[in-house]
Amino acid sequence: MKDVARLAGVSTSTVSHVINNNRFVSETIREKVTSAISELNYAPSALARSLKLNQTRTIGMLLTASSNPFYAEVVRGVERSCYERGYSLILCNTEGDKDRMDRSLETLLQKRVDGLLIMCTESHLPSAEILGRYPSIPSVMMDWAPFEGGSDIIQDNSLLGGEMATQHLISRGYTHIACIAGPQDKTPARLRLEGYQRAMATAELPILPGYIVDGDFEFEGGFNAMQHLLTLDPRPQAVFTSNDAMAVGVYQALFQAGMTIPQDMAVMGYDDIELARYMTPPLSTIHQPKDELGELAIDTLLHRLSSPDASQQLLVLTPELMARASVGER
Repeated sequence: MKDVARLAGVSTSTVSHVINNNRFVSETIREKVTSAISELNYAPSALARSLKLNQTRTIGMLLTASSNPFYAEVVRGVERSCYERGYSLILCNTEGDKDRMDRSLETLLQKRVDGLLIMCTESHLPSAEILGRYPSIPSVMMDWAPFEGGSDIIQDNSLLGGEMATQHLISRGYTHIACIAGPQDKTPARLRLEGYQRAMATAELPILPGYIVDGDFEFEGGFNAMQHLLTLDPRPQAVFTSNDAMAVGVYQALFQAGMTIPQDMAVMGYDDIELARYMTPPLSTIHQPKDELGELAIDTLLHRLSSPDASQQLLVLTPELMARASVGER
């Protein structure tokens, strides 16, 4: 900036006013400064600016990514919300590895991101020791279990969603209903299973032996679980699959078995990923507002930045039933 000011014959503060457009500068002076900037190929230093303002206009996000399209759709909502609010997003995939998560966490915090979003597996909690070294950087846990810390938390009401999904199958006349549950080290998966069990108990319907199968929230997990369910006697009439990615695997297993949906097996999913409405037949599922989840996470972080002493927030998103053709009438 000093080089630009020297070449243009003005002060460094005038150069700053021209770059930031935050004070009146005559057109003649402005042309001198812009000409000097062009001649010297000058670009403002984001690092210097962040040190001066004590903010980087960046948000860090830790994510255990997978083949599940749900995560990509959430990230899309987060990135769009960052862009609309003048922030950049730095995304780190932990791949479910504890050491990698801690290393990525340390890197993001050392880069002085303004805030942190965390959406990882619960079995590997972020290091409280690392977070404790950066107490001024707020964080938000997304779709996660309760966390012993100062983070705000945004959760799906998985208990209600699991109950709604199962009640929909029951209301259509199905009585032999199986459940492909998610990994039970994840609170949303446990709560969706509990919602299924609650709905079955309320309707006084038995859960037959073998009708609950643990999956992994991935395509292959749904495929393998459905293959197991098809070996049972009596065979289920319907299945509540705890996320849409596993429902894709269920469709493939039923296709390979020569069965049709919903005539031979009704299928209910969870998440309402974009693919769900384009499956054959379109998948009945529980809608999670993924774009809204990303927007709410960013707005919660920005609120925490402006009000660091505000009390911890627990925000719960309401699920919505999306009835489509994969569930018929019995």
